[in-house]
Amino acid sequence: MLAQADTMNYICNRIFKTAKQNINNLKRYIMKKFTSILAMIMMAAMSLTFVSCDDDEYIADTLWGVWEGDMYVTSEWNGHTYYSSYSILAFDKDPYEYASGTGYWIDYYSDAPWDYFASHIEWRVNNRNIEIYSREDDTYFTIYDYSLSESWFSGTIIGEYGDPMQFRLRKTSSPNWGDFEWGWDSWYGYSYPDYSPSTRADGSNNADRPVRKFMKKTAE
Repeated sequence: MLAQADTMNYICNRIFKTAKQNINNLKRYIMKKFTSILAMIMMAAMSLTFVSCDDDEYIADTLWGVWEGDMYVTSEWNGHTYYSSYSILAFDKDPYEYASGTGYWIDYYSDAPWDYFASHIEWRVNNRNIEIYSREDDTYFTIYDYSLSESWFSGTIIGEYGDPMQFRLRKTSSPNWGDFEWGWDSWYGYSYPDYSPSTRADGSNNADRPVRKFMKKTAE
C-alpha cells in the first residue's frame, strides 16, 4: 500500500510540475507575442507619421511657385458684392521649415472701387491640408481635397466666410511683388469718381473693410 501511495504522489507531483511548466511557457509565449504585436503597432504608427511628414514636405516643394486662375473670390462692401476677375497666389517655402512658408495672394477686380486686393500670407501643409493665413484681412483659409502637379493646382478652398469653393490654377512666372501696395491698392488713399470721401473707408476700422469670401457669380 505504501508503494502504491508513493507512486501516486510521484505521478501527481509530475503532473503538477508539468502543468506549472506549461502555464509558465504559455505566459512567456503570450508575453512574447504581445511584445511583438506592440512593437509592430508602434512601427506602423511611426511609419505613418514619417509618411505624413514626407507627404507634407513633398506637397510644400511642389506648391512652391506662383499660381494664377479663378478662385471665385468676392468682396462685400457698403451693401455691394464685387467679383474678382482672377487671382494670383505665390507660395515661397521657408528653407528652415520642412512644409511651411510665406507668400502673396492678389485678387484682381474689374468692376469694384479698387483694382486689386493684395495680401501677405503665411501657409503650411498640415496632414496634407494646406492652411493659409492672410494678414491684411486677418482671415484663415484651408485648401483640401486637391490635385497638385508641376503645372496645375485644383481643389476645394474654404475660408471663414462664404461657402467651400472649387478652384483651378496654373503655374505662371513670378510677377514683381514690389509693385503692389498691400491691401485694397490705392482705394484707401485716393478718391474714385463714383465714391465720395465720406463713403470710402480709411482702413482704420476692420468693420469698414470689404470682406473677402468665396461665391460663384450669379447669372444675370
